[in-house]
Amino acid sequence: MYEVDPILENKEIVKRYRGLLRAWSSNKGLRDKNKVREAFELAKEAHKTMRRRSGEPYIYHPLEVARIVAGDIGLGETAIICALLHDVVEDNADYSTDFIRKKFGEKVAYIVDGLTKIKDGYERPESSVQAENIKKMLLTLSDDVRVILIKLADRLHNMRTLDSMPDYKQKNIAAETIYLYSPLAHRLGLYAIKSELEDLALKYTEPEIYNTIALKLQETEIARAKFIQKFIHPIKRDLTLKGISFEIDSREKSIFSIYKKMQVKEIPFEEVFDIFAVRIIVDSAFELEKINCWQVYSIVTDHYNPKLNRLRDWISTPKANGYESLHTTVMSQTGQWVEVQIRTRRMHEIAERGYAAHWKYKQLTDKDKSQESGLDLWLRKVQEILRSPDSNALSFLDDIKLTLFSDEVFVFTPKGEIKSLPAGSTVLDFAYNIHTHLGNTCIASKVNRKLSPLNLKLKSGDQVEIISSKKGNPKEEWLSYAFTARAKTYIKEALREQQRSVMSEGRHKLEGYFNELSIKFSRHNVNRFSEYQGFSNQNELFLKVAKDEIDINHVRQCCLEHDTLINEDFRAGRSLNQFNTSGHGVELPARPTRPTMMPDLDNLEFTISHCCHPLPGDDIVGYAPAGSALQVHRTNCPEAIELMTRYANKMVYARWSNSHLNTFLAGIKTTGIDRKSMIFDIIQVISEKLALNIRSFHIETSGDIFESYISLYVHDTIDISRLSEELKTINGISTAVRMYKFALNF
Repeated sequence: MYEVDPILENKEIVKRYRGLLRAWSSNKGLRDKNKVREAFELAKEAHKTMRRRSGEPYIYHPLEVARIVAGDIGLGETAIICALLHDVVEDNADYSTDFIRKKFGEKVAYIVDGLTKIKDGYERPESSVQAENIKKMLLTLSDDVRVILIKLADRLHNMRTLDSMPDYKQKNIAAETIYLYSPLAHRLGLYAIKSELEDLALKYTEPEIYNTIALKLQETEIARAKFIQKFIHPIKRDLTLKGISFEIDSREKSIFSIYKKMQVKEIPFEEVFDIFAVRIIVDSAFELEKINCWQVYSIVTDHYNPKLNRLRDWISTPKANGYESLHTTVMSQTGQWVEVQIRTRRMHEIAERGYAAHWKYKQLTDKDKSQESGLDLWLRKVQEILRSPDSNALSFLDDIKLTLFSDEVFVFTPKGEIKSLPAGSTVLDFAYNIHTHLGNTCIASKVNRKLSPLNLKLKSGDQVEIISSKKGNPKEEWLSYAFTARAKTYIKEALREQQRSVMSEGRHKLEGYFNELSIKFSRHNVNRFSEYQGFSNQNELFLKVAKDEIDINHVRQCCLEHDTLINEDFRAGRSLNQFNTSGHGVELPARPTRPTMMPDLDNLEFTISHCCHPLPGDDIVGYAPAGSALQVHRTNCPEAIELMTRYANKMVYARWSNSHLNTFLAGIKTTGIDRKSMIFDIIQVISEKLALNIRSFHIETSGDIFESYISLYVHDTIDISRLSEELKTINGISTAVRMYKFALNF
């Protein structure tokens, strides 16, 4: 329990402010420090009566956000001022954006406004507060990327102090972090922040797994340090003899990365061998960077044999987030593979501080101004999405999410120019990447000189030629062909343009039908008829009328079925609410202001989601769409994470009932060396020893190795854990792991 002590708190505030100034280590003039001091005093005054949920003074939070902005990201005076003030307007009605503008200038006011959340009342039925807030924040990106960088610092400190939040908020915030903020940090090159956000999100979605991996890392720390010292000794000796100025250390894989690898490879912690990487940082002149890095590579491979298919040259072709480095994997003295990362001081600063460092070195690297970096291209793509007239925040969130993919493919134009696209991109994405007009008019392509369709997925090294025609036009199915946000945005714009002329035709047709039946053609009456036909807006109605899917007979039928509703009241133009008693009105359900709290599943109508097959014992969350049963997911299920990010107000944080005696479908995968009676022994354990009911059993063999996929009914996670342990005692079985996603019938 936090104890309030004003004297100690004032000392702590001063200490944290001085820590901020130390983190902001650049030698600034008196005026700069005075402005920061002025912002600090204003924030302290604005938040003087406020406390965080933990009981601490609220001013601790903006001070820590500003320290992260200055120290971890490396931003300057303006960003520090904005970080200190980022919650002032939102949390204190005495201060407005205009006040901030008069006090600190237009730029600070603009950034602070971008960081100020939209209130709940802004929410529309088809949208969500989270998506609207994210959209508002990103709308400032076209002018100032510092909004996003400060928001990432804000989210990082909130994640560090999430313990004091109630359970449902912890899960919501962790889900939103892993879904959007972590990929955003990665795309902006903030690797350290991205890794910490992922680890903290895992801590709250899967606390048991997080604590287990953290403990195992701690237990193996001493042995790992001894191994690294022995490994780097000959490298350090030779680098020193060659007169190379360098720094060498090791980087430990994040807990989240280890967990993902264990999931993907279906292996225990002990079999994850690339838990760390050795990093060599070289001091080098810019023009000699590539030569010096390859010289270090040569020294490393003089001592250790490289794994040839694991060489990654991101110096010649940097990643989209600006990351540059040379990666190789070599065999150590003990027979263990070790990843070695080689980079210069400049590359290292960009890798650690991302966009801020990228901007610092931009003038040095952009000698050819026609060449944009991958990070510049990504920012330009986001700006294109922001210019889209589509106002649906959830659709916007989908498009932004697509731009955050880290994997890339590198393809070539017919003239040999290299183009970088997200992995999964198609020929159509390539066409729109070259030019909007080329995308809108393309009809086919040649990939590696072979005629290919527009939906062909591209691979690194492909050479692509687009075939276009003046008569070519985007089609509805192109939205399923396209992968990138850029292509989808321009296809939607072109389709909307096509629809405008069709809707105009439909409108004139419908007006003729109304006139023929002596119904006034007003907005009110058209809306009423649109609702009768089941459309959410007039445009959908006009499109159907233009395609002759709705004609005068539909209008006449509507009049016959609802004579008083249409013939009299369409003309009178009465309010729709007057007809609720007839059964034809619409009554929208009230939006809950917070998630439903911890009911027992016994008291709810629910379905088990097939994307993750939760069991009693798993942490669960439910999604409650209107008019449907509760959909129960595991809290760290990717689909649940997306739902929590989009529709936090529709989530139900339920718990398994202690009295639950039902069985639930689960899946388990085993691998091992095949032998006679293996299937019999597996079934004996499941059916006889543990008395569990098998639904399906599928086995595949390759040589002497087998894999089996079993779906069966269990009571809870204890059953599945016992089963896994029992199966591993069978002679020949090497692994037995729970499957979270599997077909109902293999």
